[in-house]
Amino acid sequence: MSKPAAPWRIGVDVGGTFTDMAMADAAGGLRVFKTPSVPSDPSEGVLNVLRLAAGELGMTLGDLLRQCRLFVHGSTIATNTILERKGAKVGMIVTDGFRDALEIRRGFRADQWDHRAANPPVLAPRYLRLPVKGRLDKDGREIAALAEDDLRRAAGIFAAEDVESVAICLHNAYAGGAHEDRAAEILRAEWGGEWISLSSQVNPVIGEYERGSTTVMNAYVAPKVVGYLRRLDATLRDEGLPGSILLVQSNGGAVSVAEAAQRPVNLTLSGPAAGVGALKLYRELTGLDDLVAMEIGGTSCDVTLMAGGETPVSDALEIDGYHLATPAIDIHTVGAGGGTLAGVDSGGMLKVGPEGAGADPGPAAYGRGNDRPTATDAHLVLGRLRPGPMAGGAVTLDLDRARAAVETHVAGPLGISVEDAAVGILRLLEQNLLHAVERLSVERGYDPKRFTLVAAGGAGPMHGAAVARALGCARVFAPVEAGAFCALGMLWSDVRLDLLKVLDGDLDGITDTELETGFAPLLEEGRRALEAEGFAPEKQHLQRVLDLRYKGQQWSLRTAVENLDRATVRKAFEADHQRRFGHIQPGGAILITAVRVVATGLIERDAPAAPAAGKTRTPVPMDSRRCFIDAATGWADTPVYRSCDLKPGAVLDGPLIVEAPTTTVLAGAGDRLSVDRHGHYMIEIGGAA
Repeated sequence: MSKPAAPWRIGVDVGGTFTDMAMADAAGGLRVFKTPSVPSDPSEGVLNVLRLAAGELGMTLGDLLRQCRLFVHGSTIATNTILERKGAKVGMIVTDGFRDALEIRRGFRADQWDHRAANPPVLAPRYLRLPVKGRLDKDGREIAALAEDDLRRAAGIFAAEDVESVAICLHNAYAGGAHEDRAAEILRAEWGGEWISLSSQVNPVIGEYERGSTTVMNAYVAPKVVGYLRRLDATLRDEGLPGSILLVQSNGGAVSVAEAAQRPVNLTLSGPAAGVGALKLYRELTGLDDLVAMEIGGTSCDVTLMAGGETPVSDALEIDGYHLATPAIDIHTVGAGGGTLAGVDSGGMLKVGPEGAGADPGPAAYGRGNDRPTATDAHLVLGRLRPGPMAGGAVTLDLDRARAAVETHVAGPLGISVEDAAVGILRLLEQNLLHAVERLSVERGYDPKRFTLVAAGGAGPMHGAAVARALGCARVFAPVEAGAFCALGMLWSDVRLDLLKVLDGDLDGITDTELETGFAPLLEEGRRALEAEGFAPEKQHLQRVLDLRYKGQQWSLRTAVENLDRATVRKAFEADHQRRFGHIQPGGAILITAVRVVATGLIERDAPAAPAAGKTRTPVPMDSRRCFIDAATGWADTPVYRSCDLKPGAVLDGPLIVEAPTTTVLAGAGDRLSVDRHGHYMIEIGGAA
């Protein structure tokens, strides 16, 4: 492998199955590396992939890190802490009379017909949710003094009960944090613990439940997540990294370890949210503004949508039944990946997912102790994957093990052939993928036919053409480095901070001065924060956003504003409302519920270098093998190409298979695959409208 041009940027994504690394050097060269993840210690997976990269590049780990000018990391550690219930023992301080708000939740069920479904366990049990007297009004003015003796008694209980982390959520704290600040001061003196989360800092929104739930979750994950980040940062610095690492947040932007330590709850979508950066890059490369990414890894599929060059952000995030009001990219995740397990249920019906084989033991074909079939095993049985080394030799696929697993757990119980069973597994999996994409497109008011489907993740390009055909998409974009989609996205992620202040007013009645007064402290805070992160004024971008809703509505819509012209703001809000809900209220009263500032620090980066132009030759397949294409085509002798043999400008008609270092691309009969100047694949779907 050729030497990279220093300095370079590195992105490392810890996934459920693989830890991926993307490296972009000063000359625009891009390299990708993969190693199996280490679920018991994600940091070991990070060091393993760095050591692998250093070895293949002919340098030491220290050399690799010392010449790195930007290191961005994304990890599922916050999400896994929640899913595995391995967070801290949490105590909570609430205003007297609001002790049970966290347990009452919103007062309604997600499924109104299911009265038996249990809510997840409350992370701060009632005996550790301690009330204190004192009250602020809705404008943040004190109407009853804070009862400091109540706080001292609570501190004693927390100490006696070995509470590890405390969440403070006092009534109306969104309007002013004076009482919470004083409560934290007393707790630090009397309780002595390190981890204290304040709702006025973590999540200053209206809504006692949402604010409390988010603050408690911040307290729950903080010790483990922040501890991990600090240890990893220190380890990499000791090994030679000249600066601190950056972390990808749920909002798709990056942030320093010091900033992330204040609100680790914002890291719950740390890995998948980096896909936004990848979509920005692919938008630049293709000139297409409407993209929907289907990133399929070993464990799950993450769907992200970009419409008109923008990726929607919301404050309604749900993780395993817990509601978080934290800024997050609108991502829909389903348990449908290469390692998704298949079987037959007690009723004799085929089932696929959501359970997965994970990184260890992985699919049956890996030969690591799992004998149940997965989607990867089904692809292997159908000839779509080649037996032998995969992902740069990180794993080896054994066809006999894959066939045995499908036979034992699916084909035998259903009384069908192994091949038909494998087809059934993939058809059911692709139906789940179809619904996942529809969730973020059709259900959000977008017609998927106008979008290009980005097939990403190690398994994405295997399913891209089939899912696009079902959606009515005309094109599939399959990146040559699809298996490192999120790691690559980290290299195109800017630093981002989302700042919010509650503001109650009528859009047509509030004055410009009142609006500017609302925005002013947020703009100043954004400038200070970006300056502290090392961004000069010319590298700062501050975007103003209004939360708007019609009078009588419960939920607000975010509306970015370039200026405060009321007609322009109304038009933007109504366009979004029409798309989302199919109607507007002409001339209806529009209320402002909050003002926001999105503060972005623009990171300098080099564009990917395109290979030198050369004569385009007709590619020659390296092999041909019999594989199952689809229900209409059936089995066919299919040409197999190596990605390194497909030069820019090449055009091929399907069916065909392309084997790349991190993925395999499948194009169906009637599809046409072309290679762009950067080596990526665009598949024109045959027969698409």
